[in-house]
Formats: sequence, C-alpha cells, structure tokens
Amino acid sequence: MVVDLERPADRALTRPRRRGLSALAAVAALVAVGAITLLDLRPPEPRPADAPAAEFSAGRAYPHVAALGAHTHVAGSAANDRNRERIEATLRDLGLSPAVQDTVGTEAGQLSGGSGGATFARVRNVVATLPGTDSTGRVFLVAHYDSVQVGPGGNDDGAGVATILEVARALTSGPRPRNDVVFVLTDAEEACLCGASAFVSAHPLAANGGVVLNLEARGSGGPVITFETSRRNAGLVNAFGRAAPHPVGTSFAVEVYRLLPNDTDFTPFLDKGFAGLNSAYIDGAAVYHTPLDTPATMDRASLQQHGDNALALAREFGRVDLSTVEASGDATYFPVPGGLARYPGWLTWPLALAALVATAALAWLARRRGRTTWPRVVAGLGLGLVPVLLAPVLAQLLWALLAAIRPGYTEMIDPYRPLWFRLAVISLSAAVLFTWYALLRRRLGPAALAIGGLGWLVVFGLALAFVAPGGSYLAALPALAAALAGILALAVPRIAVVAVTAGAAVATVILVPTVTLLFPALGLAMGAVGALFAVLLGLAALPVVDLLFAEAGGQRALAAMLARRHAIYPGLAGALAAVAFTVTGFSANGFDAEHPSPTHLMYALDAGTGKATWLSLERGEQEWTSRYVSGEPAPLPDFPALGDGEFRTGPAQAAALPAPTVDVQPLTSAPGERHLRLRVRPQRPVRLLSLHVDAATATVVSARVAGQAAPVGREGERWSFGMVFHAPPPEGVEVELVLRPSGGPAGQVSLRVMDGSDGLSGLPGYRPRPPDVGIAGSHTSELVAVATTVPI
Repeated sequence: MVVDLERPADRALTRPRRRGLSALAAVAALVAVGAITLLDLRPPEPRPADAPAAEFSAGRAYPHVAALGAHTHVAGSAANDRNRERIEATLRDLGLSPAVQDTVGTEAGQLSGGSGGATFARVRNVVATLPGTDSTGRVFLVAHYDSVQVGPGGNDDGAGVATILEVARALTSGPRPRNDVVFVLTDAEEACLCGASAFVSAHPLAANGGVVLNLEARGSGGPVITFETSRRNAGLVNAFGRAAPHPVGTSFAVEVYRLLPNDTDFTPFLDKGFAGLNSAYIDGAAVYHTPLDTPATMDRASLQQHGDNALALAREFGRVDLSTVEASGDATYFPVPGGLARYPGWLTWPLALAALVATAALAWLARRRGRTTWPRVVAGLGLGLVPVLLAPVLAQLLWALLAAIRPGYTEMIDPYRPLWFRLAVISLSAAVLFTWYALLRRRLGPAALAIGGLGWLVVFGLALAFVAPGGSYLAALPALAAALAGILALAVPRIAVVAVTAGAAVATVILVPTVTLLFPALGLAMGAVGALFAVLLGLAALPVVDLLFAEAGGQRALAAMLARRHAIYPGLAGALAAVAFTVTGFSANGFDAEHPSPTHLMYALDAGTGKATWLSLERGEQEWTSRYVSGEPAPLPDFPALGDGEFRTGPAQAAALPAPTVDVQPLTSAPGERHLRLRVRPQRPVRLLSLHVDAATATVVSARVAGQAAPVGREGERWSFGMVFHAPPPEGVEVELVLRPSGGPAGQVSLRVMDGSDGLSGLPGYRPRPPDVGIAGSHTSELVAVATTVPI
C-alpha cells in the first residue's frame, strides 16, 4: 500500500530527494534486518581441543568422527564391531560402565509384495548411564553408530555419536546432574531403526519412558535444526529456547515432518510415549548416504552447534523435574535473532483471525481515505493469486530444465554447490512479483494490490491453522503486522515510512529463515515451496517495495526511472539475475572426480533359473547406467525384498553365486495345517536375508522370526508372509510358520528366499565406474541379490 509522506497541501514543498532517501532508507533497513537474521542462523565457531573441560569442544569431538568414519561400517560388519568397541572403550575411560544390548530388533512394515513384510535385524546397542543425584526420570541421548552400505557415515551419524561422547566427557567432568542421563548408541538405524526399536521395547532402562534427545545429520553442514518433537511439546520447546545457546527450529518443520513418511531413531521412542527433540544439520546433502560422506566433508562449526545444544539440553533436562516437562499442548516457535520466539499453540486461531480482521479493517480504512475502492480491492485479491501460483510453477520448470540437462541431479537432494540455484529461484520469484506489481500498479493502485497480497497471507494463515497449526504463524503474523502497520500509516502519515518498514521487518524476520531453511530441507526438486514463501515475503513487504515505485515531485530521480515504461526494470533485473545464477550454478556444479554424478545400479540373480538382471532405480536416465539397463521402469515381482519400486532392467551374465538354503523341521500340526520350523541359511557373506511364502500355495496363519512374533499377510496379496532380516548371523535365521496349504502337488508350499551383499566389482560383465561417475545415496545401490524358489 502506498502511503503519502506528507499532507496534500504540503506536497509542493516536499523535495523529491527526501522521498527517495526515505525509500532507500526503508529498503536498507529491511536488507539489514534480513542480513542480521541470516547471520544469526550460522553455526558458531568450533572450539579448539584445549577449551575448558566444562564446555563442548568440536576439536575434542572430531577425532571420534575421524576414527568412526574411517571405513564403511554397515550393521553386522567387522568395521561396525570395531567402532562399537571404540565407543565402549571411550565410555569406560570416562568412568562409566557401558553394556551391550545384543538382541534382535524388529520394525514391522506393511505386508505387501513390495515392503517385504516384517523387518528384523541383529543389533548390538551400546548403553551407559550417568546416575543422577536425586533422579525424577531419565534423559536419553541417542545416536546411531552404523553407516549405510556404501558410505563411511562421517556425518551420518558420526556427528551424533561424537557429540554424545564429548557431551559424556563434559558431564562426567563436572557436578552430577539431578536426573539419570543415559547414553544410547544404537545399531541398524540405516537398515530398519531396529536398534532403537529393540531398546525401547526390551531394555529395562526404557521401561518408564523419559526425555530423549536424538542427534542426526543429513548432509555435511549448516545450522543444526530441531525439526521434530513429541506431542504436547510446549514444555520441551520452552526448555529448548531457554537453555540451548543456538536454538534453531520451527514448529512448521515439526508439522511437515509429522506428515512425511520419513523416520529416524526418534520414531520408535515416540511410538513408546517418550517426550523429546530430534535435531540434525541438513545442508550439503549431496554427500548424504554416499561414499563422499567422509569426516573430511564435515563442517566442524555444525558439530560445535550440535554439541553446544546437546550439552546445554542434557544439563537443563538433567536438573528439572521431568514429571513437569510435558505440557498440555504444542507450542508455536521459530528462530529470531538472539533466540527462539515461542507462544502457546492455542493462540494460533486467534492470531489468524486477528490477521483477517486487521486486513479487512485496513481495506475499509483505505477505501474511506480514498486510496482505493471495493472493486479494486477484490481485483487485487484475485490477481494476487498470479505470483502465488506463477513463481512456484516457474521454479519447478527451472528444476525440470536442470534435470533434463544433467540427469544426475535427479539422484541427489541437492547438487554439490546448490547456493547458485537457490539464488536463481529467489530471483525468479522476485522477477515475477516485481513484474506483476509493475503491470498492475497504475491500473489498480498500490493500495488494492497491497491489501490483496495481504489477503493471500491471511488465506494461508487460516489454511495452515486448520491443517498444520504450527505453521500458521508463517503467514498470519506477517499479515497481521503489515495490516496494523498500514492502519497506523494511514492514521499518522508522518510516521508512514517507519510504520510500513516495521511491518515488513516482521515478515523478514519470520520468512527469511523459512526460505533459507526450506531449500536444504526439501531440495531443489521441491524448490516451488521456497519460491512460494519468497513470494509471500514479497507480498508482505509490498508497502516498502512501493516506496521505490512511488511518484513524487514530477517523477524525478529514482521515481522517474521506475515510473510507467521503466517500471518493468526491477522484474527484468530479477529475470536476468535468475539466468545469471542458473548459468553460474551449471558452471559450478559440473561432475568430476571430486564431485561425481551419482548413479544407481544393482544386480539380481535367480539361482534357480540361472537368469541374471541388471537393475536401476534412477529417476533420470544417465549415460553410464544406460550401458546396463534400458526400457521403461517396471515392477520386479520375483524379488519382493527389493521393494515395490519400478526398475529399469537389462540382461546380465549369471555369476557363480549360491542362493540361501532352507532347512525344514516339521512340528506337531493341527488338522489341515503345517507347523514348520525353518532355518534360512546364507551360503556367502551377506548383509540381508529374506523369506517369502507364495500366497498361491499357502496361507500363513502365524509366524515367528528369531523367536519374535511377526505379522502375516492379508488376503489378496501375492505373499502370505514376508520377512527381511538385516545383519544375519552366519548360522542363519530361524523362522517358525503355521500355514494352511492352498493346493498344488501333494500340498507343496513355495518359498522365495533371497540374500543380498554389497559391491558389484568382480561380477561378469561389470565395468567399473569412471572417476566422474559415483554411487547414488540409496540403501540398494551396489546390491547383489541372489534368490531362488524352494518347494517344501
């Protein structure tokens, strides 16, 4: 909304230069607020190894990262055993008494041909307790020490494990906390969260719940974000904002994560009723789950922030009465310079409705003062949808262009240097907003456009209050602040510039971190979301934007440049900037030996038929992979443990690899049923083992795997039972089934068994990747699967 700086009678006496300086000062103030907000998100400088003993030191923690991430250490591997022994030794040296929980953990999946049924793993969790002086409960610090099968896990989750070891050192070097602090280093997180599941289900220390702090990493740096909480988080959030020295987190992220299927070790704790916070740094995701996730890629400033926050929260929850931590509802919270803004969740609807009332009042007052008309306000609201829709669409088209030119981008959350592309999306959003405003300003008037823009923030605020209450603040608070500022500017014209600048500053503080954090959280493939919130920020700041477009003193100086035919220049500048950033991004994100193009390739052998197949789950067809696979993606029904994805396939030479065997022991059965004890035994070193019962030959009534009850299939599915077992012991896995044969020769039942190892080298017909071709971050990259059908 344009606001005159002087009364009409005074305009002739006003110098154009004064208006231009006011406009520049307002914009400079917003830029300064944005810069301060961004600087406050940066992780702190890492402390050296000689920092005071009571403090967390990234210099002391990093040697743990270097040792743990020296080799790939998937669950069940010898390297993982060595890392576990190092963790135990470190905790013992601190005067603690670590114990290993050696058991079988399970994570039940949905029984279908794609999911593989129920997932199990042999796990060895390391658990140590620092006893409290007068405990009211337990505080659990959790991180997983296993890595994916193709990467050394320097960040994921070497960062979390090293943080816990250094926090344990700091806590044991000072006064004991009031409450027990339990350090839990879990196994098999990457495979199935089975270590955490086994801990919460079977370990005595988990019996009464408590507060859990889960530490993760999905990338190589950036601010540590508290992106997930338990329900009724108000007390937890207050403690986080009060105690953490670098609190970065948003209730919007919590809402989004609750809607996603993603899981971490935090999930089993939540399922068992624990309270807690889940934190990770997420930028630099190009290395995530790849061979490039080495200790050398880690930003030690992020490690320092992880540790500072974890130590402070361990001390905070270690001293308070834990029975009072869980509150009656969720909090709304977001980062602001110097801390964490937070308020009770019950204020969500009142604030969203207040934004609606304030925007309506602004529209009424603007019309009363002759600044607009009702038809123009309605038109401004309707046309305000144009940038809201167009900017995200263009952001997605930009991504489609990037992926078409470099298909390797589709296998990554972000390219190696994503900043240039992020700036391109923001510039594109600015170009859309400025062009829209320039084309409509003289036709509808600035007041109608500003009110219409705030109207869309109100709509988003109300919609989010309904579907994701913790995110409503993103639109409701900027709309409320801008509307109140506009009312004040109309009521007291002499402070108009200050008022509208203050209103836009609120939007800047709230939405700049949102846009900044959304890009690494969602990746460029979902850049439309960042573009949307960039446009919402622009709509909230329209009154300040209009100061640059405003006519004054016969349209001289800056105003003259931006009036009428020149008004399109800001939009053109944004478009040119988007092109320049895109070109620069392409130049900076080529693939080479240090930044290889990630590719996905697997090998599947049916040992019964002798047929071998190359498989790929790549979303964008790449030149190297196309040497092995071609055609349209299609399901792979005979390898149910590989999931329900669609694979491109290609013929392969059969390797001399043995399939797993099944030993059968009949047990006493009821009439019409077969009660069997099976031992599924791998014939080579493998990472996983699976068994499925063909529903066409038998209905499974009940099942147990390694002594644990397992769910069975549903009617109409191809497999009446399925299980996948990670880190199987050499002697194999015992499975007990009660089944009803469905017919066939002599009641014969058909079992499909499979095992999987890692590494394609040595397979017939395989040619190693060139230096600029890498491995995609996937749990199935480089998998060698061998299956066969066993009739029993």
